Amino acid sequence: MIGLLQRVSEGRVRINGEVVAQIEAGLLVLVGVQREDDQVKAERLLERLLGYRVFPDASGRMNLCLRDVAGGLLLVPQFTLAADTRKGTRAGFSRAAVPDEGRRLFGHLVKAAQNVHDPVRYGVFGADMQVELVNDGPVTFWLET
Repeated sequence: MIGLLQRVSEGRVRINGEVVAQIEAGLLVLVGVQREDDQVKAERLLERLLGYRVFPDASGRMNLCLRDVAGGLLLVPQFTLAADTRKGTRAGFSRAAVPDEGRRLFGHLVKAAQNVHDPVRYGVFGADMQVELVNDGPVTFWLET
């Protein structure tokens, strides 16, 4: 499972012009589900997202995690993260989970996050979404389990 983590001062997801999910300061995470992923990998990604130290402490060093700052978590499904781009000029998606499995594992990630953190917001699997964010830093990390 892939998480493209971005520290944001704000983030939102729109579908057909309507805001369906929004956070203030926290993490916006684009989530890619791969064929070999399972619930264990989803839960491991969540542990890393909540505990990854990307927020500044009093000295300005990235020593604080999402839990420490009580920030928002906005999870956005993005199957294109699982693309194979090693050759040619068009991405291949053979590494991406099939849609039903991707939807199930993304849903599991959301529910697990809601059980241990607040606020948690999320995009809609398979929807045509417009994602808006103000990347704070910028700070962006690729996490993979």
